Amino acid sequence: MATKEETEPTAGPETERHEGAAAVVKAAADAVEAEAEDVAFDAAAAHLGTAKYVQGAFFAGGVLVAYLTGKVLAAVWNSLADWPAAINAVPGLLRYAEDERESVTLPIGALVGLLVVVYMARRADIRQWAEEVATELYKVHWPERDVVTTGTIVVLVAGAFATLYVGLLDRVWGFITNLVYGV
Repeated sequence: MATKEETEPTAGPETERHEGAAAVVKAAADAVEAEAEDVAFDAAAAHLGTAKYVQGAFFAGGVLVAYLTGKVLAAVWNSLADWPAAINAVPGLLRYAEDERESVTLPIGALVGLLVVVYMARRADIRQWAEEVATELYKVHWPERDVVTTGTIVVLVAGAFATLYVGLLDRVWGFITNLVYGV
């Protein structure tokens, strides 16, 4: 019966070379596979990216319109409730207390915001413009975090140096001015 040591191949320079080459080939294959996945993901993101940004922009615009409409309606209602002629004409203005009026005006604002979003989304020219803007923003290459951090540090150091330099010049010229004019 053969021992375990006799059945295992000996690890010589030839075997190590083959194992090293296999590791390099595997690493290259993994890199190619990862690159292919990145390309596939970028293609999918490019296909879906602008549509989701456009829809998100319409949603955010609708929320903003709803909020502003609700607040403006509440402000108008509060102003009218303080005006005696309006109270005589429409006594229902005082049905709700001032702090309860927003519970009525915000749902009205939400309805107005929804209607505005539906109207804007149905207009082909506005939708096309929004898609063009989103496509251009998708093409933007945003800097990496380390680039932004380095740039920020450079700006802060340059600003501090400029501040010290101008402050020193101010002190020197102030001293010279005091000597000349004796103030």
